Amino acid sequence: MTPAPSDPASTHELALEAGRLAVEKKARDVVVLDMRELTAMCDYFVLATADSEPQVKAVVESVEKGLTGRDQKPWHIEGMEGKRWVILDYVDFVVHVFNPETRDTYVLDRLWGDAPREVIEGGTGNP
Repeated sequence: MTPAPSDPASTHELALEAGRLAVEKKARDVVVLDMRELTAMCDYFVLATADSEPQVKAVVESVEKGLTGRDQKPWHIEGMEGKRWVILDYVDFVVHVFNPETRDTYVLDRLWGDAPREVIEGGTGNP
């Protein structure tokens, strides 16, 4: 398995797929931020809120399993021990799964407010 491809169209589709996989596990406020014009860190952020530790775990596992099925394995996963903010780093895109309090504390939605955003349908609420 390899990190996400550097082809922008493929990377974008994988980021959207990660968002859809999060919604399948009832994540809410799921958005994809286009970071390409704002930072060299990665191309996209996927942000999702899960309301409990078990749900955070389920969302992370859904994204990881679903993308593994597309031959994509995260380069690094951080935060599984606390399950308040889990990061799945796929190099060209990064998936952030937060509990509500942590998302409200770090407000990545506002920090990167200049980034073009796509809301993933099916995720409830507004970030």
